Amino acid sequence: MAGVEGRVALVTGASQGIGRACAVELARAGAKVALCARNLEKLQGVAAEIAARAGEAEVYRMDVASEDDIKAGVKAALARFGKIDILVNNAGITRDQLVMRMKRADWDEVINTNLTGPFLLIQAVIGSMLKQRWGRIINITSIFGQIGQAGQANYASSKAGLIGLTMAVAREVASRNITVNAVAPGWIQTAMTSVLSEELKDAMRKSVPLGRTGTDLDVANAVKFLASEEAGYITGEVLKVNGGILMG
Repeated sequence: MAGVEGRVALVTGASQGIGRACAVELARAGAKVALCARNLEKLQGVAAEIAARAGEAEVYRMDVASEDDIKAGVKAALARFGKIDILVNNAGITRDQLVMRMKRADWDEVINTNLTGPFLLIQAVIGSMLKQRWGRIINITSIFGQIGQAGQANYASSKAGLIGLTMAVAREVASRNITVNAVAPGWIQTAMTSVLSEELKDAMRKSVPLGRTGTDLDVANAVKFLASEEAGYITGEVLKVNGGILMG
């Protein structure tokens, strides 16, 4: 795909789920991929999967809640690949609880991982993109950052904040041919959603106009498009990948 082949992509939360799918699809399209997550063993499995398809990937242990980890990981990736063209801010966590019972620590942990982490990663890679006057930043937000969700005041706030961050940075760097967009998944089958009750899963499926839950590949395909040359006139956008739950 034009604008992906030969590029270097850094993907956070790449050890499983949506992050893994994004990394694999970008590699399949010809990008070299820096795989970042906390679990090195799982990352090495993803790297092996990419290598088996003649792709190129390196693994970097990174907790995006740690500024030191982010700086060290980006520095190592730049030393290995020489540049970073594409950043996929995917890593995220949940710590669900009703707002009246939510502990400050659970609020802080989710905000630090889901919002401050992407902010710090953008700061860490933007110099490389500005220098070459080309870049793609893609933030994985959530439908709950757009409509809210009971029991997820911290998560919904972090994802809504990520949308605001997307639009603000998009305006700052547009003149340098750097686009910044967000992808907002809806009900997607992942490890994070697999723990939900079957009753809740059935209710969620019935709420989707397309009549099925999404897959990590549905999200990865959207990310791959936004990372490509074909999406060069799209910036500050939130691409909804939710089967029609939220329209307009």
